[in-house]
Amino acid sequence: MFSRLVKYTKGDNYQDLDANQGERIDMDITDPAMREFAGLTPTGSSSGEFSHVGDGGVLDMHQRRGTGSTIEPSEETYTIQQAIDNIGFGKFQIKLSILTGFAWMADAMEMMILAILSPALHCEWQLESWQQALITTIVFCGMFCSSSFWGSVCDKYGRRSELILCSVFTCYFGILSAFSPTFIWMLILRGLVGFGIGGAPQSVTLYAEFLPSSSRARCVVLVEIFWAIGACFEVLLALVVMPTLGWKWLLGLSAMPLLLFSLCCFWLPESARYDMCRGQADKAIATLERIAKENGKPMPLGKLVEPSTKATNRGSIKDLFLPELRKTTLLLWVIWFVSAFSYYGIVLMTTELFQISDGCHGSEIKAKAPCFLKCNGLDTGDYIDLTWTTFAEFPGLFVTVIVIEKFGRKFTMAMEFFVFTVFVLFSNICTSRPVLTFFLFVARAFISGAFQAAYVYTPEVYPTSMRAIGLGCCSAMARVGAIITPFVAQVLLRSSSYTAISTYGVIALVATGVCLLLPIETKGREMKDTTHEVHDAPAR
Repeated sequence: MFSRLVKYTKGDNYQDLDANQGERIDMDITDPAMREFAGLTPTGSSSGEFSHVGDGGVLDMHQRRGTGSTIEPSEETYTIQQAIDNIGFGKFQIKLSILTGFAWMADAMEMMILAILSPALHCEWQLESWQQALITTIVFCGMFCSSSFWGSVCDKYGRRSELILCSVFTCYFGILSAFSPTFIWMLILRGLVGFGIGGAPQSVTLYAEFLPSSSRARCVVLVEIFWAIGACFEVLLALVVMPTLGWKWLLGLSAMPLLLFSLCCFWLPESARYDMCRGQADKAIATLERIAKENGKPMPLGKLVEPSTKATNRGSIKDLFLPELRKTTLLLWVIWFVSAFSYYGIVLMTTELFQISDGCHGSEIKAKAPCFLKCNGLDTGDYIDLTWTTFAEFPGLFVTVIVIEKFGRKFTMAMEFFVFTVFVLFSNICTSRPVLTFFLFVARAFISGAFQAAYVYTPEVYPTSMRAIGLGCCSAMARVGAIITPFVAQVLLRSSSYTAISTYGVIALVATGVCLLLPIETKGREMKDTTHEVHDAPAR
C-alpha cells in the first residue's frame, strides 16, 4: 500500500498524481482500477513491461521474471570508467597524484645526474668523449632492454607490484654505483640502474586508470611538474654536494628518494581496470568503493560489467599491430623516439655548450691544455645556468595543460615539436651566453611539453588489455633515441656544434608532421577496455 502515489521524472524531482495536495490517499498499485486511475497501461511487449502514458513522462520500467507474477526492476549496469567519472576527482586522486609525482621526481634525479656525472668523471678518470657518452648510453640501454619486460610484468602481475619491484631494484643499484671503483664497474652498475628506471613510466599507466575522463589529460601533465622539481633539485643538490663531497655522495643521495617511494607504494591499490580485465570483479568493486569512500561520493547503482572480450590476451606485442592500431603504433614509436632523442639531447648539449671553447656559443676562446693536466669541469656559474634551463620544464608543462584540452593531443604535440625546432636552430647563432641560455630555455620548455603530451595520448589510445605493453614498447623506442643522442650531443658536438644542433632541429620537424598524421584524437574520449571498442570509436 502506498500512502501517496507519486510520478517520478528524470532526476530527483517528483510530482503528486493527486491534484489535492492536502489529502492522503491509500492506493493499491496492483489493483486494476488503481492502475487505470494512475494511467498505467501495458506497453504491449511480451516481456510484460509497463509505463506511464500520461503527460508526465515514464515511470520506472518493470519486467516480469519467468512465468510468475512478481515484477522486479530491470538491472542497471556501469563500467569502470563510468564509476570513476561518477565518483569524480577527490582526496584519493590527490594522494595518488603526489605519490605518482614522487616517483617521477626520484627518476628525474637519476636521469638529470647523467648531465653532471659525465663531466666529473671526465676529469677524475681521464675519460675520452666517447667514454663519457657511453656512461649515458649504457643507462638508456638498460632502459631499452627493460621497457617491454616491465610492461609485461605490469600486465601479468599488476601495476602496483611492478612499481614496487622496479623502485627497489633501481634504488639498490643506484646506491651501489656510488662505490664503483673503475669505469667498467660504473658501466655495469649504471646499466642496471637504467634497467630499473625502465619500469617507471608504468606509474602513468596506473595513474591514468584512476582519473575521470574530464580531468585525465590535465592531471597527467600536471603530475609531470614533479619531474621538473626532481630535475631542478638534482642540479641544486649537485651545486651543494659536488664541490665538497664529490660525485660518489651525489650518486648515493640521489637514490634515496626511490627507497621512500617504495615504502609508500604499499598504500597503493591495484588498478580496478586491471582486476576487472583478469576477471576479479570483487577486487575491482572493493577498489572503487575505497575511492568513493575517500572522495565522499556514492557508488553508482547497478552491476559492474566486464569488458566484452573477457579472454583478451594481455602482454602481447603482436596485438599492437592489429589493423585498427598498426598505424597508430608505428607513428607513436617515431614520436617517442624523437621526444627522447631531443629532450635528453638538449639536456646533455646544455652542459657541453657551456664547456666548449669555440668563442661563439656563449664562451670565450681558450687554449686547449695538453692531455688532462687542465681539465675544465662544471663550475658554479655552469650549475646556475643549468638550473635556469632546467626551470624551463615548468612553463613548458603549463603551456601543455592549457593547449592540450583546448586543441587536442595531436595538435599540442605538433605545435610543441615545431617551436622546439625553431629555437634549437636559433642556438646555431653566434651570440652571447645569456641569449644562448634563453634559446636553450625555450627549446627545453617545449620539448618537455611535447614529451608529456605523448604520455597523455599513449595510455588513452590503447585499450586496458594492452595499455601497459603499449606504453612499454613506446618507452623502449624512446630509449633507442636516448641511446643515440649522447653521441650527437657529446661527441659530434665537439667536432661540429652546427651539425649537432641542426640534427635536433631537422628530426623534430619530422616529428611535427608525424603528430598530425595520427589517425585517432583522444581528447574527450573514454579510455577503452578492448580493441573492439578502439575499432568502433570514431576518429576525430
